[in-house]
Amino acid sequence: MNRFFLAVYEGMLIAVDAIKSNKVRAGLTILGIAVGVFVVTAMSAAVHGINEGVSASLAAAGPKTFYVTRWPMSVTNCNGSADSCPWRHNKPLTVAEATAIGALSSVHAIIVHVNTTALARVNDRSLSSVNVDAYTPGWTEVDPSVIDSGRTFTQRENDGGSHVALINSVVAEDFFPTGPVIGQSISLDNEPYHIIGVYHQRGNLFDPANKPKVVVPFETSRRSLKVDIHWLDLTVKPKDDVERDVAMDDVTATLRVHRGLRPDMVNTFFIYGNEKVMEVYNQTVLVFFLVMLLLSAIGLLVGGVGVVAIMMISVTERTREIGVRKALGATRGAILWQFLVEAATLTMIGAVIGLVGGGLASWLIRSISPVEASIPPLAIVASLGMSAITGVLFGLFPAFRAARLDPVIALRYE
Repeated sequence: MNRFFLAVYEGMLIAVDAIKSNKVRAGLTILGIAVGVFVVTAMSAAVHGINEGVSASLAAAGPKTFYVTRWPMSVTNCNGSADSCPWRHNKPLTVAEATAIGALSSVHAIIVHVNTTALARVNDRSLSSVNVDAYTPGWTEVDPSVIDSGRTFTQRENDGGSHVALINSVVAEDFFPTGPVIGQSISLDNEPYHIIGVYHQRGNLFDPANKPKVVVPFETSRRSLKVDIHWLDLTVKPKDDVERDVAMDDVTATLRVHRGLRPDMVNTFFIYGNEKVMEVYNQTVLVFFLVMLLLSAIGLLVGGVGVVAIMMISVTERTREIGVRKALGATRGAILWQFLVEAATLTMIGAVIGLVGGGLASWLIRSISPVEASIPPLAIVASLGMSAITGVLFGLFPAFRAARLDPVIALRYE
């Protein structure tokens, strides 16, 4: 065992000497490996942070919460025609249907939601396209946002169409960087709204938290803002003692009866749970992984070609040394092992540099975005392992060439 570690240590020292004597070639080799590892670690950190955000959002909404929409969760190959996206001809969901669902014995709460944009203004400062989310009361039960200060609106304020609003921390920092926020006034499409709360949104891949957003009562949006209630969606939370599938069946039956659908007719609405959200999310993340693998493979390939080049030069420059070692009794296996350790050391140095760069990228992502990026331990192990394997694979040919040198010819080499 001691001889094994001694051989590894000796090979690493020789590799470091080779780097010093061939700085440019070694630098290009290390750079290729470092780029590949950097891409893997940086994108893994971002994806890991997004995973945490999505998981936190779904957990905050509740494991049994499900959603009712006019459109499918995943919209693909839709060009506007009836054949490519027949769901466009579905009847819009209505407030009356939401009321019917809310009256079910299996339903604890139902939240009506619709989205629009508005011109926001405070004194002489303005934001041209602020996202406005309009909810019915109780939206905090299913929305992962956290109210930092103030309060949400009441049922009475919603029913009366009161001009009250909650703003997210992005809007608060933009319009009120130093002064108090609660009690101030904000104009939405030239209509004044009284700010009653500030909330912090947990961002995810589908809904990042770095955009300015405002929450207003649903009835207020219908009366005062340019919302299209034909595109509203519903969030349903079953009662604690009711299984989600049971509540889903109740909602499905209620909507089919309300819409007069015969047994042989398909649903003109869509109901899906958190697992469907995760399915679409995973499909999206798969694209990130494919891009990550492609870019990292290119970097490792460049580094591998550099390993071949620098190791072949090293074999040529050290031909006489190899001959001396063989004359003193070194076996082919010992020579082969030495050069493979050198090649792996080169790529491992590149991997360490790439990991450091990935760590810095992870810190930067956390600093400038809501994504809590962090490098998963598996990504670190995979990066180091792949870089070592790259060094061994691309170092095999030079190592075999060194091991097969005739000691007599090697000793005569000048």
